[in-house]
Amino acid sequence: MAEPGNSAAADEPRSPWLSTGFVLAAAFIGFIAVIGTVLAVTSDTSGNGGTSTAETPAARAAGLPSGSAAADGGSCPELADGEQDLPTSAPAGVTWNLYGSVALPSSEEAGPATAGKDVARCYAHTPVGALLANSQISVRYLAADDWLKVTRTQTVGAGRDAYITDRTKAEQTAAPAGDSGSHGQIAGFRFVTYNDTTAVIQTVWRFPDGQLQAATTTVLWQDGDWRLEYPADPADPAPVDSLAGYTQWGGV
Repeated sequence: MAEPGNSAAADEPRSPWLSTGFVLAAAFIGFIAVIGTVLAVTSDTSGNGGTSTAETPAARAAGLPSGSAAADGGSCPELADGEQDLPTSAPAGVTWNLYGSVALPSSEEAGPATAGKDVARCYAHTPVGALLANSQISVRYLAADDWLKVTRTQTVGAGRDAYITDRTKAEQTAAPAGDSGSHGQIAGFRFVTYNDTTAVIQTVWRFPDGQLQAATTTVLWQDGDWRLEYPADPADPAPVDSLAGYTQWGGV
């Protein structure tokens, strides 16, 4: 497993709304917080945060320059990954880079084919592509500086508009809480169901105290890419004792 990229600088600006009870209570569908623990996911503003650069290896392999139509929301290139079997081990060819404090996966064959500082998009229409999209989007819609763009362009579902409204109001009225430096990392996964339009995935997150929690999330294939579903009533994450029954997978 490749090592993650450069760690965030100690004085790097952090996204304050990932440190507040508002986000912990109202917005978790893919990124899990232990109750009572402050979660410190950060967006990278220094340009040293791995996938926060303008192009991923997949984007370069596809010949997409920074600022291309695909990077700005145009059509996606066709990626090499065409394997439709569900992965039963850690997918090959995946590299891990820090997005702020959280290691996120990418692949030249399965995506994201293009990534800016906030949005990482264009994934293969395959189980691995769905897995990568689920991991990337469920962190970025919370952690990105332009979380609104990520949410509007890469999430769908009955709960999305309420999340946008509530978070926007909270950012205008609430004082950001302090940052404890505690954050979760991807530790494993398993597919619940998969077909060519819908992937339901359980992701296990490991926290600094060793606690594991599993969240079930869904990505949908719409308009040529995978998008994270934000349901009206997201299921709570569940504590798990071990990675038994899951595929061990992570960058740190």
